[in-house]
Amino acid sequence: MQGKTVLITGASRGIGAAAAREFAAAGARVALLARSAEALSDISKELGEAALAIPCDVSRYWEVEAAVQAAVKEFGRLDVVVNNAGAIEPIGAMGDLDPAGWEKVIDINLKGVFHGMRAALPVMLDQRGGTVITVSSGAAHNAVEGWSAYCASKAGAAMLTRSLDLEYRGRGIRAMGLSPGTVATQMQHEIKASGINAVSRLDWSAHIPPEWPAKALVWMCGPDANDQVGQEVSLRDEAIRRRIGLA
Repeated sequence: MQGKTVLITGASRGIGAAAAREFAAAGARVALLARSAEALSDISKELGEAALAIPCDVSRYWEVEAAVQAAVKEFGRLDVVVNNAGAIEPIGAMGDLDPAGWEKVIDINLKGVFHGMRAALPVMLDQRGGTVITVSSGAAHNAVEGWSAYCASKAGAAMLTRSLDLEYRGRGIRAMGLSPGTVATQMQHEIKASGINAVSRLDWSAHIPPEWPAKALVWMCGPDANDQVGQEVSLRDEAIRRRIGLA
């Protein structure tokens, strides 16, 4: 990753913040996107000159496009986009949910992924290559009680990733998904507080640390993961964990 530029959405905490540290440790420059300017400032200061903090709401295309332009202006190129920003609340039965809150999850988890892809494509195509990774979920493939917006948006994001691979692999774009399983982040606190479905009743020790998916994201950008292009990498797979060095 030496000399490469990585743009990470949802970079102020959880998987995004852990990924920022991991990519910077590997030699990359990192553009950090999130809505919280204060939280971004903290991690940007921690990483120093390798980081650029860009307050951004991924549900608004023009903000994502401006963030990509700012990253390229600062670092000269864009090699990797990690579409990590995500929301799960409101959690509840479909008949009880506020439609506006439901739609906001779609705006972030689905439209936000498209916005990241669409804004990065012109830059990456001009460079003749790049890697785009979508942080996915088992919920993209299985319905989970109370998570209708999350499941629907993650399923859509997984299909966007497959579409990107279909349309642009031949032009140098490496599109992949990462399904990390349950991770010890703020989202798990929100899930636990809901008390809905079996995931909310998991013991905290069942969740993997965010550093695991962070290491997986860096690995996915290297040649050892070329056989995973167009696929969804699952950290539940012991063979994959061994390849990454997480066994």
